[in-house]
Amino acid sequence: MRKSVVAIVGRPNVGKSTIFNRLVGERISIVEDIPGVTRDRIYAQAEWLNHTFNLIDTGGIEIGDEPLLIQMRQQAEVAIDEADVIIFIVNGKEGITAADEEVAKLLFKSNKPIVLAVNKMDNPEMRETVYEYYSLGFGEPFPISGSHGLGLGDMLDEVVSYFPDTAEDQMDEDTIYFSLIGRPNVGKSSLVNSILNEERVIVSEIEGTTRDAIDTHFEREGQKFVITDTAGMRKRGKVYESTEKYSVLRALKAIERSDVVLILIDAETGIREQDKKIAGYAHEAGRAIVIVVNKWDTIESNEKAMKEFETKIRAHFQYLDYAPIVFLSAKTKKRLHTLIPAIKLASESHAKRIPTNVLNDVIMDAIAMNPTPTYKGKRLKVLYATQVAVKPPSFVVFVNDPELMHFSYERFLENKIRDAFGFVGSPIKIFARRRQ
Repeated sequence: MRKSVVAIVGRPNVGKSTIFNRLVGERISIVEDIPGVTRDRIYAQAEWLNHTFNLIDTGGIEIGDEPLLIQMRQQAEVAIDEADVIIFIVNGKEGITAADEEVAKLLFKSNKPIVLAVNKMDNPEMRETVYEYYSLGFGEPFPISGSHGLGLGDMLDEVVSYFPDTAEDQMDEDTIYFSLIGRPNVGKSSLVNSILNEERVIVSEIEGTTRDAIDTHFEREGQKFVITDTAGMRKRGKVYESTEKYSVLRALKAIERSDVVLILIDAETGIREQDKKIAGYAHEAGRAIVIVVNKWDTIESNEKAMKEFETKIRAHFQYLDYAPIVFLSAKTKKRLHTLIPAIKLASESHAKRIPTNVLNDVIMDAIAMNPTPTYKGKRLKVLYATQVAVKPPSFVVFVNDPELMHFSYERFLENKIRDAFGFVGSPIKIFARRRQ
């Protein structure tokens, strides 16, 4: 189920980053009294009234011809494009400025729900001045103080009221939803066309050709699928941003709706730092993962070359040791037949349930093979384990003291569970809990 996206927008130095940090509960954005400190969009998850949503902090929108100002404005425009709801922040100590009015014009064009927040209203007496902000045309202004946390609850009540009804976003449990993510120009659109055996999406050598996430339903051997192509960054005839750096949000939106995520790597250019960042989002989201090495037709494709490339992938993506690797060419369809079986296996692993008695037999055999560790003279005792969730498979191990469960022993138990039950392509989560 896709999380809603909320963008915090305003001219520089109105307190956007302070509010962002307050809402996500961490000091993520740099906060300084210097206009333009936040140059790029920053993403984090926030929660209010059982609604979890993606929050974007933006660089201030400022009119000007300097390259940095243009880039900051472009970043904010991309955030506005992607957002479901926009929080428009103005500075209550300075009144409405010409820059505020310029931002307001930009927001009117977006046709998105706008929540107007008047920041730095620390003094209750200042709240009488809030009425002048009705003139911006966004309805009731909410007086807030980012530095003191005042008024944020009322503002967030208004924000979540615009979120779509989750009942309308339910997904068919019999359908495997999978998405393709990766750097621009790694062949995502070409692979979609090859899988569907039709020219469903535009394919171009120009980075950023894919404009929006595209869902396509299809069926293979009785199994229903929905494939989502993501994340070109070209909007309204402009390339707003460095495509290497800012394909993040659309990848996140696709990941959230997926059972399985295909991480595409370009065999020609090899593994880049951005590949690892993008893969990390899918891993942290707990999605099943298949690593796809595309453009394999351009490489001397023998078993030795494949083994060498696989070794490189395992070295760079050590946390994805559970993910199968598929080598193929979307252009020539070489080895394309190996992809759908890998997706199906990863999806089955992601939804797999293990009976409690069988799970405990494996856990106890593992402990007999490698006894639990001791810490400060106290030994970890594993009492029993049970699976509590799927997608991803999640296990609770009841112990005498959770602090005695060292990461290395937790990883040992995970490996034994994988040895016994497979879980190919799916992450596993293990939680140590004290038995009550």
